[in-house]
Amino acid sequence: MKIGNLEKCFFEASHSGAKYVGVKIQMQGFPKPEIIINEHENFDSKFAYYKKAYNDDLTLKTFNGVKIVGFTYGDSFEDIEHDLMES
Repeated sequence: MKIGNLEKCFFEASHSGAKYVGVKIQMQGFPKPEIIINEHENFDSKFAYYKKAYNDDLTLKTFNGVKIVGFTYGDSFEDIEHDLMES
């Protein structure tokens, strides 16, 4: 996965009218990843943040112990959970 894949996810979510984009983040020292759910109205600013904060390989620029390991979009928290918690 690369930052371009995340950009495509936000683009497709925005153009399909999806309510949420979910981002799965693995952090060093934590046994399980966390899921961040971004609402439609925040898509542009959140992707701009991710692009600024993460390298092309989706590792946090300031600390390589944080990495985006999955993402998806959907119209409910259940959609996000189904895609990200079971992968």
